Amino acid sequence: MRTYLDCVPCAIRHCLKSVRMATDDETVQERVLREVLAMWQRADWRQSPPAMAQHVHRFIRQVTGVADPYREVKNRYNLLALQMYAGLKGRVDGASDPFEMAARLSIAGNIIDFGVNATVDQALVEETVARALNDPLDRDVMQRFEEAIARASTILYLGDNAGEVVFDRLLIERMPCEKVTYVVKGSAIIDDALMEDARVAGLTDLVEVIDNGSDAPGTILDACSAAFRRRFERAELIVAKGQGNFELLSDTEKNAFFLLCPKCAVLSRHLGCAIGQLMLVQSGRRERGSCKTQLTCETYGRSGEPKSRPGSNT
Repeated sequence: MRTYLDCVPCAIRHCLKSVRMATDDETVQERVLREVLAMWQRADWRQSPPAMAQHVHRFIRQVTGVADPYREVKNRYNLLALQMYAGLKGRVDGASDPFEMAARLSIAGNIIDFGVNATVDQALVEETVARALNDPLDRDVMQRFEEAIARASTILYLGDNAGEVVFDRLLIERMPCEKVTYVVKGSAIIDDALMEDARVAGLTDLVEVIDNGSDAPGTILDACSAAFRRRFERAELIVAKGQGNFELLSDTEKNAFFLLCPKCAVLSRHLGCAIGQLMLVQSGRRERGSCKTQLTCETYGRSGEPKSRPGSNT
């Protein structure tokens, strides 16, 4: 997915938020902002937004000397998700279809995203979880997802954010764990999950966990380690969480399912769905070797008819 005009002001606002998290020195903040504005002027806008974000955040870390500006935020949302875990697991265990419930909650956990959302708080997380528990879901795409998991001998699960990893655990517990490898980032980028976050969430006790060797928000294959790229190519099924992974991998010819909550108008228009909807997007091989993307919107209204997120003014 390429960069759209509306991506630029959003990225600049996020840059300013990020550098302020790293330092309160206004001279440093101004230096970073001026350079990032110049970076965007020079940038090739045919590349994806996550590719540009990778360069911007490397510069922020270099100038401020802060290796992980979002570490405190990640710790806070890991703790929040862990506090919710027992109650959510109880809902999964007691559901008429535990796999579907676990998938709903995994998608809902994607709302914890400081890379796109202007703000995230406990109320937003709880609101999203409440909607995920109760709203209708397209059972056909969910059935295809479950069947793909049953058939695949190797499953590569691409994680997204800290906090969200606990919600992923609910789904992975309903999968054949011996088939699953969970993937975190190789080094700090925004609030994306690292190996430490997977350990805190209990995933390292459940499945094999590896890192992709990259500091990009999402999975830029060319920027990942050779070891990870080999694992990606060998995997029979890809389960990818989050907006960045969709933006980067939606055209893959791999058998893949993307689980996300779109958080910006650009992506919601691209998908034809509302901001904040639960989304399950399937991408796979089609006839004659071509690759197309099949989109299924798990909406809070009529499928394919965008409307504002409950509680919003838009």
